[in-house]
Amino acid sequence: MGMMKEFKEFAVKGNVIDMAVGIVIGGAFGKIVSSFVADVIMPPIGVLIGGINFSNLAFTIKEAAGDVPAVVLGYGKFIQTAVDFTIIAFAIFMVIKAINSLKRKEEEAPAAPPEPSKEEVLLTEIRDLLKKPA
Repeated sequence: MGMMKEFKEFAVKGNVIDMAVGIVIGGAFGKIVSSFVADVIMPPIGVLIGGINFSNLAFTIKEAAGDVPAVVLGYGKFIQTAVDFTIIAFAIFMVIKAINSLKRKEEEAPAAPPEPSKEEVLLTEIRDLLKKPA
C-alpha cells in the first residue's frame, strides 16, 4: 500500500509531467527535423554533388549471390542521420540559450525592498504621532 502511495506522489509531481510532455514534443520535433533534412536539405545537396540521392548512397561489401542478399554499407543514411542530429542539437542549443537568457534577466531584475519589521512600523507610527501638533 505504501509503495502505491509513493508512486502516485512521484507520478503526479510537476517535474515528471513536464518531462513527459517534453519527451512527446521532442519526439514530434525529431520527426519534423528528419523530414526537413530528408525532404528539404538533402535534395539540393544531392543536386550539387551530381544528382545523387543521399539515402541511396551505399558501398557494396559483397554482391548478392543467388538467394543470399548483398551485404551493403548504407553510409548515405548515416550522413542523413548525422545531419538530423546536428540540426536537432543546434535547435535544442538555441532553446536552452534563450531560456538561460530569460533566467539571467529575471536574476538581474532588482528585488523588491523587504517589508519593514513590526518594530519599525510601530516606531514610525509613534514618530508620526509625536510630530502631530497637540
